Amino acid sequence: MLCVVDIGNTNIVIGLMDDEGRLTFSGRVRSNRDKSVEEFVIEVKTLFDLYKVNTDRVKGAIISSVVPALTDVARSGIRDLMGTDPLVVDHGIKTGIRIAMDQPATVGSDLIVDAVGACEKYDGPLIIFDLGTATTCSVVDEDRTYLGTIIIPGVKTAQDALTQKAAQLPYISYKKPRHLLGRNTVESMQSGLIYGNAAMIDGLIDRVQEDLGRQATVIMTGGIGCVIAPFCRHKLVYEENLLLDGLWYIYQKNQKSRTAKSREKYAAYSAY
Repeated sequence: MLCVVDIGNTNIVIGLMDDEGRLTFSGRVRSNRDKSVEEFVIEVKTLFDLYKVNTDRVKGAIISSVVPALTDVARSGIRDLMGTDPLVVDHGIKTGIRIAMDQPATVGSDLIVDAVGACEKYDGPLIIFDLGTATTCSVVDEDRTYLGTIIIPGVKTAQDALTQKAAQLPYISYKKPRHLLGRNTVESMQSGLIYGNAAMIDGLIDRVQEDLGRQATVIMTGGIGCVIAPFCRHKLVYEENLLLDGLWYIYQKNQKSRTAKSREKYAAYSAY
């Protein structure tokens, strides 16, 4: 069993995956940047106890983090909870994709892990939308080269800014409005959030495919993605657990690499 941890700006998602890469459990806690190791351990243990999750079979762990202040907290917490030292996704880890960016080391680990998960499941070129705190659009070609990213304020981030700056606009739920043209304030905002983001995504797909000069497979992930995806006019695939899947694939690649290095080291010693 593998423990996969996705530390995002809003939530920390904890998952357990079996030897075949199937997700058997997932839950989340808040990404409080002031969280201590003890608080992390208590929250995760409470989550496991709540759903009666047995972690005795966990043999490894891997972390993707876009919150540096929480990376070592989660690493220490997972070590204390499960007795295994987690692998952390960074620019030195083996991923199986090439990053054609000006500064590859600065690319968010979540973007890379999404790309790995997508490449393992679909043929390129790929356009990957991740709808979280930020909405990101990443592009990977058929040779598994990560070409670049577009970053936009996320759906909830935009809504938060709107309601904070406009005194008469309420905080609303993500619900399909009865009409495209809202008949009241709430419907008008719902139409903007749902149809506005769907139209933006459709427009970006058109522009990226024009830039690539060919059609691409479009994949969407992220918590709010399931709300927006049905309203996009382009054909796309929604992958709820794309990042967790990507973590599983990266862990397997690096375990094979570690095993091969251990064998080489053993063979070198045996030659003496």
